[in-house]
Amino acid sequence: MNAFELMDGALLVWLNDWRHPALTAGMGFVTWLGSLLVLLPLALAIGGWGNGSRHRRMSLFLPAAVLGAAGIAHLLKWTVDRERPDLFPSLVAMPADASFPSAHAMQVTAFVAAWLVASGSVRRVGPVLAGLLVVTAVGFSRLYLQVHFPSDVLFGIFGGLLWVGLLGRLPVWRRG
Repeated sequence: MNAFELMDGALLVWLNDWRHPALTAGMGFVTWLGSLLVLLPLALAIGGWGNGSRHRRMSLFLPAAVLGAAGIAHLLKWTVDRERPDLFPSLVAMPADASFPSAHAMQVTAFVAAWLVASGSVRRVGPVLAGLLVVTAVGFSRLYLQVHFPSDVLFGIFGGLLWVGLLGRLPVWRRG
């Protein structure tokens, strides 16, 4: 066992000790905030509200960030093919796909980062803290529910940030 596997296992053991029906129900709800079924319609709706030339161009940035993150996450899942945690029974139906990376963490991170960039809120403390809270809550829910290893979630967050950073550098999103 390497250091990551030891850390992954230790945190899942610690979280298992916190099991409580009310917390499980809450985490079951929170985890949906990272779902493509929630984020893509929300991204499309927010993108559709924009007006003006910058907003028209940026209206697709948020959906592109979410869809791209989902695609990258699932490509990595297929490539890496890491088994899901099995230290304890999961508290929700175990997803059929591989564990690495957490698509929920990658998608919600991409959504939040793209929204902060597209809305111009990236330098405002309130929206950044709210975004960090949502990303942290979704990531924690995936661990609490025992469907991911901590390294899956951390890479999902890092991957979502990296993807939005690269996406934002494409010429199509720049002022012209």
